[in-house]
Amino acid sequence: MRLLIVEDDSRLLTQLDQLMQQQGYSVDLADDGQKAKFLMQEYPYDAAIVDVGLPLLDGFELIRQVRKDNITTPILLLTARDRWQEKVEGLEAGADDYLTKPFQEEELLARINALIRRASGQASPKITIGPISLDTVSQEVTVNDEIMDLTAYEYKVLEYLLMNPKKIISKTELTEHIYDQDFDLDSNVIEVFVGRLRKKLDPENQYKPIETLRGRGYRMNRHL
Repeated sequence: MRLLIVEDDSRLLTQLDQLMQQQGYSVDLADDGQKAKFLMQEYPYDAAIVDVGLPLLDGFELIRQVRKDNITTPILLLTARDRWQEKVEGLEAGADDYLTKPFQEEELLARINALIRRASGQASPKITIGPISLDTVSQEVTVNDEIMDLTAYEYKVLEYLLMNPKKIISKTELTEHIYDQDFDLDSNVIEVFVGRLRKKLDPENQYKPIETLRGRGYRMNRHL
């Protein structure tokens, strides 16, 4: 999953970057509202963490403008303020949730996870299709209750496919959602990850969990 963090406090920005990368997110950073607006217009994010007090364009106005542009990225608003009016203003501007500083890292992670699940139509942190189950909290994948040993990027590919089980996902879309903006989008590495996933999830070629639609992309097998 690809995340944008918008924060002008360089120390907090670095802390959040490290925290989210440790959780397996691909992270892009912005330290002002104008840069954040450009990134949200250019790249597809699964969620964004936006501070209220930003230079050039504050968090409220940033959210209003990207929502006006029909950008539906789930947004978690960070604020050091505790006035309920400002929390309401953030939500009315188009934020999906808010968190008041200082906060516990565990709560931040839980809220971001919940926003991404909600946007994908997943109510539970555990996603199950046929014999395959993925827990978005523990990041554990099982097949018929047997734990799979996946690399970080194999997990990211499977997570995105499971989050969008009815959708055909192109290689470009997968790449955009598991890497940051500096990655070469023409790379064929996605094919390698999908091939490895098929062998690990279905070594006997029994379930055929990931379908290839020639010239279009990949989709989870709807008949598992």
